[in-house]
Amino acid sequence: MIGTEHIRNDIFRIWPEEAINKKQEDDRKRVYLTPTRVLWKTDNSEAKVVNSDVLTEKRSPQISLEAKNPCIMVSQKGYASVLLDFGRELHGGIVIFAWSDSTKRGAKVRIRFGESAMEAMSEIGGPENATNDHANRDLIVRVGSMSMTPIGETGFRFVRIDLLEENQELVLKAIQAVMIYKDLEYKGSFSCSDKLLDRIWDTGAYTAHLSMQNYIWDGIKRDRLLWAGDMHPETTTIQTVFGSDETVMRSLEFVKEETPLPGWMNGFPAYSMWWIIIQRDWFMHTGNLDYLEKQKEYLIGLEKQLSEAIDENGKDCTPEVRFIDWPTLEDKEVVDCGLQALHVMAVKSLGYMLDILGEKKLAQKCSEDIKRLSKWKGNYKQAKQAAALSVLAGLENARTVNEKLLKVGKSEGLSTFMGYYILNARAMAGDIDGCLECIREYWGGMLSLGATTFWEDFDVKWLKNAAPIDEIIEKNSEKINVHACYGKYCYKGYRHSLCHGWASGVTAWITENILGVKILEPGCKKIKIQPQLGNLQWAKGTYPTPYGILVVEHRKDAEGKIKTDVKAPKEIEVIVEI
Repeated sequence: MIGTEHIRNDIFRIWPEEAINKKQEDDRKRVYLTPTRVLWKTDNSEAKVVNSDVLTEKRSPQISLEAKNPCIMVSQKGYASVLLDFGRELHGGIVIFAWSDSTKRGAKVRIRFGESAMEAMSEIGGPENATNDHANRDLIVRVGSMSMTPIGETGFRFVRIDLLEENQELVLKAIQAVMIYKDLEYKGSFSCSDKLLDRIWDTGAYTAHLSMQNYIWDGIKRDRLLWAGDMHPETTTIQTVFGSDETVMRSLEFVKEETPLPGWMNGFPAYSMWWIIIQRDWFMHTGNLDYLEKQKEYLIGLEKQLSEAIDENGKDCTPEVRFIDWPTLEDKEVVDCGLQALHVMAVKSLGYMLDILGEKKLAQKCSEDIKRLSKWKGNYKQAKQAAALSVLAGLENARTVNEKLLKVGKSEGLSTFMGYYILNARAMAGDIDGCLECIREYWGGMLSLGATTFWEDFDVKWLKNAAPIDEIIEKNSEKINVHACYGKYCYKGYRHSLCHGWASGVTAWITENILGVKILEPGCKKIKIQPQLGNLQWAKGTYPTPYGILVVEHRKDAEGKIKTDVKAPKEIEVIVEI
């Protein structure tokens, strides 16, 4: 058997080593997927799709000479069209396996990918805001005879194919998706007495998984970018589901290299703060001191920048762009309050890491900066995001803020990015039943609309009279097209991403709070198990550590007392608190 190194040497013999971009080594896999159903097709005297059901058959991804039981698209005066549903969101493209086209010059076809059925039926531009931003999802190609034509790379569930020329016939063997993904073991797991929570945990895990390509993207259709702040819920979920993965460190390094000091990551001071917090959390999970040492110089530089960005009143005075999340963007007071809290959280993380790295004086300076920052009190008003960050930073009392604001209106006022932090603040107040109710309503609300991954934005108000995303909505229908009708800022209408990694934090929250897994020492060497079942009768799951899998199970007895069973690698000290 030929080893990988031998093959690599052969590649370098054919291609000179300097021609190969080692920064872009692609370890992703590809798998062919068959549509689960034909959702819609033309069928009239001018255009039709014959024998379309064969497109849902599992056929080998290879064209052959003889056209056996084909699907035939026929355009006479109109366009023959078919809309395919692949059953769930995926990242990749399609391959059209064509036996023949009647003109012999290649059939002209239009391909439209969609995260919702109606997005795949839409036109670029217009009030619904369908775009090709970040990844082409609406394109025209020619498909020749005996061909296997690969088309596109984006995030999608639905694909519409139109035969664009009159008096044309296209004979098809198959139309299959090619899913591009990292082949990772789901080491973390969760199940409980509520099957909806199980689905929500799994959906968050899958959302984060799809966002892990060669780098950690925010969205797989739109926002195929690395946003340092948005990555925190993603990396937290990745730790929970997959454990340590090179993609995280590669992504953190990329953002650092793109942002020489005194710059702010992605142009947002907040995102440099989040980058610091991610580094601290990643070190706690992995215990990788060698990697942390490589960040030392940059962390020292950020300590200086953040320290200088505290005014005489103790207020954070980092420059524009001042940002917490999109829903709070237009209220300066709320943004100031949220950034104050985030500044404290970042400096706490800095102080911890600098102490580990032997920079005792700078660690002490961080403690002094926290005292300075604690003198200024912000106004979070009715913004649950800023209020939650203030609780997590230790600037506000969890129970007081929960009663005053966080529990009010259940899941109203959540955002997909900040939902993780709002839930954490409510958990600190002991409001686990309220958190579970919120999770069922908010993340469960997306599932009720047909979501198979969590979205860039969501509001429970969207549920009223809404059609699921896997339905065709007729023009005169009273149902609301949530994908086309909602969204603001950069995510209006169909530009809205329906697979966004920053919405996956609910998965990590469930493991951290229901299973109660809390890391106390770097590398998971010491873990506290503190279950909070709320109204659940039982919960069990696994958590990946550098030493192996931690297995946890909690059950309530007849008196409502929790009985816990933990199986941990011998290198880990486990403390159980009920």
